[in-house]
Amino acid sequence: MCGIVGYIGNRDAQPILINGLKKLEYRGYDSAGIAVYENGVIDLKKTVGRLSNLEEQIEKSPLHGHLGIGHTRWATHGRPSDHNSHPHMDEKHQFAIVHNGIIENFQEIKEELINKGVTFISETDTEVIAHLLADLYDGDLVTTVQKAVAKMEGAYALGIINKYEPDKMVAVRLSSPLIVGLGENENFIASDIPALIEHTRDIYILNDGEMAVITKDKVELMTTKGEVIERTPFRVEWDIETAEKDGFDHYMLKEIYEQPRAYRETLQNRIDHENNKVDLSKEISLTPEEIRSLDKIHIVACGTAYHAGLVGKYVIENLVRVPVEVDVASEYRYRNPIITDKTLVMVISQSGETADTLAALREAQKRDAKVLAITNVNGSSVARDADEVLLTHAGPEIAVASTKAYTSQLIAIYLLGLYLAQIRGTQEDTVIANYLQAIKELPAQADKLLEFAPTMKQFAERYAHYEDLFFIGRSLDYAVSLEGSLKLKEISYVHSEAYPAGELKHGTLALITDGVPVIALATQEDIYDKMVSNIKEVKARDAYVLGIGLEGDQELAKSVDEVIAIPKTLPLLTPALSVIPLQLLAYYAALARGNDVDKPRNLAKSVTVE
Repeated sequence: MCGIVGYIGNRDAQPILINGLKKLEYRGYDSAGIAVYENGVIDLKKTVGRLSNLEEQIEKSPLHGHLGIGHTRWATHGRPSDHNSHPHMDEKHQFAIVHNGIIENFQEIKEELINKGVTFISETDTEVIAHLLADLYDGDLVTTVQKAVAKMEGAYALGIINKYEPDKMVAVRLSSPLIVGLGENENFIASDIPALIEHTRDIYILNDGEMAVITKDKVELMTTKGEVIERTPFRVEWDIETAEKDGFDHYMLKEIYEQPRAYRETLQNRIDHENNKVDLSKEISLTPEEIRSLDKIHIVACGTAYHAGLVGKYVIENLVRVPVEVDVASEYRYRNPIITDKTLVMVISQSGETADTLAALREAQKRDAKVLAITNVNGSSVARDADEVLLTHAGPEIAVASTKAYTSQLIAIYLLGLYLAQIRGTQEDTVIANYLQAIKELPAQADKLLEFAPTMKQFAERYAHYEDLFFIGRSLDYAVSLEGSLKLKEISYVHSEAYPAGELKHGTLALITDGVPVIALATQEDIYDKMVSNIKEVKARDAYVLGIGLEGDQELAKSVDEVIAIPKTLPLLTPALSVIPLQLLAYYAALARGNDVDKPRNLAKSVTVE
């Protein structure tokens, strides 16, 4: 989950590395550091804490040179500290290395090196790599790296320089994301595109088991066994402004407000308006026969994407009439899932680099299942490895707390559900047309919901001091409650729980006391009366209830203290709207509590280790 950058060229490396790390700080901010080569010496600056701490240090004592690597850390092995910060070097400062991932056999390698007299100064697995390179060095950086990675087990994206060969940098990737940026008389490496976009739009995306040998004039791709790779660079179409805050105080708020546009982009070119059909035939190669033969679907994801998958279960089972199981990706491959050649496994990941989701994808393929990926990043590991890919078009999502990625995933799920229903003939043409008309109205309806920002701000400020808050809902509203609760927890640090409202009497009602805030979602018409009864149960225990209902609902106001009315839409589509007030609630609650909204404690944006 850490972020790495590297530069080689004719310009001063330090400002390029620092600016790149600023674009990657969402991947980790426990510590930061850079290493720059100059005049036969690799100079190192690193410090615990935010990148701003490193900038203060560098301002007093700048580093000069045209070759360098940088790192922003999310701690896995070893607590956040100066010593545990990256880059890491060997004892003689011959090699400097930055690493994203986990070396699973580091202890074994470390003991071997200690027996040879090596002294370690950190608690990290990464320092092992620097000492291993020094121990194996044969006068050639490339072959030395190849020998080192042959001894390593686990996941890694590596940027490596050494003082004896200052004309090159080596990058290696296994299971952790890494890209190479191509410039004029300069080249770059990074964990993610935003770090490079101001310098180049042409990149190589390294695959597992691949490495790049980078000079200022050339990039050579090869496997870690030395086999040469020929590949056409990938052209990035984002403009640089897309990755900036665009006048908003935080990336999260900007991304909440970008949702209507993300809806439109994800819908674009996927609806045959003339015939009122969904057309995914240019993206999904599953034949009608294969689609008709499906007897179950597994949806596998983590975190927010898992919550999108829970909505997907309701959507697909209702529209397609195929049983759907939803699994947390970190558990999926360990439960020995029952998969046949008639199972479709759907994996959902914003970044396309989520380690547990990738592992689940590969497990499903081992068992001969077809895998369909929903992801936001074209060229990501998930997108490359899946059999079928349905891209969301949310644009880059920088804030750790995911918002527009979640709702774009919902749009993709709606389209996929309708597409499968068309082919299997489980819904009448008029029903499909009705859904498509309602889906096309969602962007404008989402725009309208953003007008509730001041109301959610007021509610958040009144109740942000509470240490407990509860969400309740039934059916799809429960699925959305889980996402609303997660958003509140991860950035405001309020203890928040989401419960199926029908389960209150089975124990959880004991937690409701005088004045405790409860967010109650009541958008599902078929169980509306039961939900109102559940709301009355918490009101009878003196909870303060904010209701989320549909426009025109006059009854809900009689049972709650405040109401937010979302625009009326079809029941299956309400999650794409009802979640927006909950995102705003989490944002304003975090502000009211003085938290860093875009960089919540202990979390990073892209979970690229298990």
